[in-house]
Amino acid sequence: MKLKPLADRVVIKSLESEETTKSGIVLPGSAKEKPQMAEVIAVGPGGMVDGKEITMYVNKGDKVIYSKYAGTEVKLDGTEYIVVRQNDILAVVE
Repeated sequence: MKLKPLADRVVIKSLESEETTKSGIVLPGSAKEKPQMAEVIAVGPGGMVDGKEITMYVNKGDKVIYSKYAGTEVKLDGTEYIVVRQNDILAVVE
């Protein structure tokens, strides 16, 4: 199966955060924060959304930082994805 986002939606996949701190302390799963960096998997076409013309600024493969509580989590073929609006993406990491 494949996810194809509509309008100004973007499908992202969270990147794993480090499991040890810089000082070498290993963090258990419950102590880790939800990562806010992700890779763009698919991008919607943009166009007219709520009466406004939306231009998509992210591309497939971009590394992005997104809002902490943004989007809808979806599990597909054993992989977890997050579907967010483009305006929930804060920055592109270069």
